[in-house]
Amino acid sequence: MFPRPAPGRRLATGAVLLSLLGTLTTGAWAGPRDQRPTPHEHRHRPSVTHVPATAGSATPLSGYSIRSTAEVTDSATAVSSPGYRADGWYPAGPRSTVLAALLADGVYPDPFHSTDQQKIPRDDFQVPWWYRSDFTVEDTGPRTRLDFSGVVSAADVYVNGHQVAGAADVTGAYTRHELDITSLVRPGTNTVAFRVRPNDPNKHLTMGWLDWLQPPPDRNMGLVRDVLVRRDGPVVLRDAHVVSELAVPALDTADLTVRARARNDSDAPVTAEVTGSVAGTRLTRSVPLAAHETKTVTFSPADAPGLHLTSPKVWWPAGMGGQPLYDLDLAVSVSGAVSDTAHERFGIRDVRAPLNADGARQYRINGRRLLIKGGGWSPDEFLRWDAGYVEDRLRYALDLGLNTIRLEGHIEPDEFFDLADRLGVLTLPGWECCDKWEGQVNGGSEAGEKWTEADYPVAKASMAAEAARLRRHPSVISFLIGSDAAPDARIEKDYLDALRAADWPAPVVPAASDKSSPQLGRSGMKMTGPYEWVPPDYWYAKREGGATGFNSETSAGPDIPTLDTLRRMMTPAELDTLWKDPGARQYHRSPSTVFGTLKIYDSALTGRYGAPAGLTDYVRKAQLAQYENVRAQYEAYGRNATDASKPATGVIYWMFNSGWTSLHWQLLDRYLDQGGAYFGAKKANEPLHIQYSYDDRSVVVVNNRHGSTGPLTARATLFDPDGTQRYDRTVTGMTVGGDGAHGTALTLPSSVSGLPPTYLLRLTLTDADGREVSRNVYWLSTRTDKLDWAHTDWYYTPVTGYADLRGLASMDRVPVSASASTVTSGDTSTTTVTVRNTGAGRTPSLLTDVHLVDAQGKPVLPVRWSDNDVSLWPGESATLTATYRTADLHGSAPRARVSGWNTPETTVPAT
Repeated sequence: MFPRPAPGRRLATGAVLLSLLGTLTTGAWAGPRDQRPTPHEHRHRPSVTHVPATAGSATPLSGYSIRSTAEVTDSATAVSSPGYRADGWYPAGPRSTVLAALLADGVYPDPFHSTDQQKIPRDDFQVPWWYRSDFTVEDTGPRTRLDFSGVVSAADVYVNGHQVAGAADVTGAYTRHELDITSLVRPGTNTVAFRVRPNDPNKHLTMGWLDWLQPPPDRNMGLVRDVLVRRDGPVVLRDAHVVSELAVPALDTADLTVRARARNDSDAPVTAEVTGSVAGTRLTRSVPLAAHETKTVTFSPADAPGLHLTSPKVWWPAGMGGQPLYDLDLAVSVSGAVSDTAHERFGIRDVRAPLNADGARQYRINGRRLLIKGGGWSPDEFLRWDAGYVEDRLRYALDLGLNTIRLEGHIEPDEFFDLADRLGVLTLPGWECCDKWEGQVNGGSEAGEKWTEADYPVAKASMAAEAARLRRHPSVISFLIGSDAAPDARIEKDYLDALRAADWPAPVVPAASDKSSPQLGRSGMKMTGPYEWVPPDYWYAKREGGATGFNSETSAGPDIPTLDTLRRMMTPAELDTLWKDPGARQYHRSPSTVFGTLKIYDSALTGRYGAPAGLTDYVRKAQLAQYENVRAQYEAYGRNATDASKPATGVIYWMFNSGWTSLHWQLLDRYLDQGGAYFGAKKANEPLHIQYSYDDRSVVVVNNRHGSTGPLTARATLFDPDGTQRYDRTVTGMTVGGDGAHGTALTLPSSVSGLPPTYLLRLTLTDADGREVSRNVYWLSTRTDKLDWAHTDWYYTPVTGYADLRGLASMDRVPVSASASTVTSGDTSTTTVTVRNTGAGRTPSLLTDVHLVDAQGKPVLPVRWSDNDVSLWPGESATLTATYRTADLHGSAPRARVSGWNTPETTVPAT
């Protein structure tokens, strides 16, 4: 995550992996530990999975019974035998860590509230846990195999009382395993049992939570991906995939090459018939196979002319085009009977990411240059998989105008990337820093241990498995084989060999930091921070984290949630400390000693806006501060993207979301509520955008659309906080090219007569018909923030003087009227809210926020607003629309709650 010049940079604690339990609902048990239910109070009917005999079927186990080995005295043979009475064992979903199951079973209190996670005893997870599941078959004729990955951290595997694999082989969160259990399977009930070992990310090639959040007490030990029971005949198909080559830049043709491995698992020679179809082309091939022989079967345009596509359906990121997908279907038959099948959905697109003249990585999608605008992804802290919750967050990313999500480790399950493909969200997966994954290259400066000889094959197998899994997804545009550090020569070779063997189709990046590896060379990325508060003008300097090159993870640190969310996650006493004591350790910030308090952030908040008068005042000042800072970060990178010298090529906001209830590094909170950070990003990334430059006072129009604009009119007006106008200028006839081009409309004068220390800037952009197409309001100061560049640390640049925004406190309270109505269509409702500044004077309403709430005043979430946090001058109005699931009202009538910096809160019906 971060570049590290000295030990102690990051706290690497906990471990994890990807997907999981089919719910995000935690247990409701809130009693003390000595009153929690005992295991024997949790009797349940064990999960039984019916497995068909159909050749080519892959059936996931539907769930498990789990229990600590400290509480199970029976032998492994007994535990893994059919008919064993798992009395008192806990139920677990098909993808579940130990703690996720216990939370769902109500054993522990809500770990997202206050410090309740500390009540969970860590000692319970220092021993292996049993995972036990039954499945039934009627026909033992087909071969039967277990196919799985996602074991955290290792497991001994048993079937029907027999050990079929040991923890020495089944180790690593990403390694994939296929175990032939045909000889052990019997008609009726069969049992699979995993004895899962405890996880330590500093010792195992799994995952660690680093300093994002308080690490889970079980360190995510468990089975967090599906365990499949496969049935097939004598010949199986493995590694079926399509390699596409798109003609760039014409995009008028594409060549497809289909590859698969046919493996004869029988003791006799056979002639296998491989048949299938892709893109309307039928495929067929006879493949003679000796006993236990494997052959690669290839179909190319040379022998199947239909694989040369004319006018192919090209996949694009959202906003650049459509997201069409193709299907590959294959089958292998022996003596006329289907023996196995394979299916793959894929997209056709071209991704390139060469280094530009300044050494920065510049992505091109289908021949078009693209500024990567993204955020860092966090799964649920307990790795519980909920497809709806994930889709909500990915749709939020699109709503924010982002195009990319970066996954530093914690590589999610297949459904995540299926969603990204469908929605057009680009993804940057890769290995993580600060634990075992980089223990070898980081020497003694990181917590991860040096690798042993046993670690190298695990790492290579992990790369091979993830490459084979992710290569089909057009949303995946790279793999980062290093994070803070690039791998050494031996590790890099293993990774690259595995990627080449998998026909990996996208650029491979050696590190997320500015590091090099022997074969790949320079990363073309930088990891210069910041991760702690800096002022908005920081982003415009073409140095450190400023808007030049590709910054793989950066933000101004804390992102205080809305008051609604704060009251859900903290006690009244904790909320009191939040605004009163900047030096207090904040449990919901980070376990890191560097990021444990809000002192730097709070000092800036007080220095720029004035000391908070209470919790509500603290939160409203935080929303202003976060709006201006996040907006400036994305605006600076957007403005500099087409510069001739040192252009900005990519920026990943650290982070997009949080896996738990957090006070930092999030554009949206755990409950999907939206505050200043969210709407600051949304404003900065609008398709056609007028913006102010903190470095040179220029007013710039950025066009993120593909085509050039028609004639535009830009207007800039300066006001005192009370609405007194001090400056006004209009520029007409402006045009801007497409694909991220920008043009300068005007430059504000360095001084304006009568302008107070705190002032407002209103920018508007209208088209040829006079329609307003972009509007942006800034609160600025004649006294700038003073950055102490000489004392820049790896996580921030100190400030020796603050901008004076205290004049905002003098703004008169301004009434804002609101009217709202709702239309429901199917499962979706749309509420339209019109807000109007009805004040009699000149004072604008600053950052007027509308929240959709139910009858109890609770936010309706998730919700996508057309715009929000708007600023209105007297007589001005704005019409905002909110789209959401009707079911999220829970039967209540919707209401619109209006508030703002200087607007009294009011709530109106929205029926």
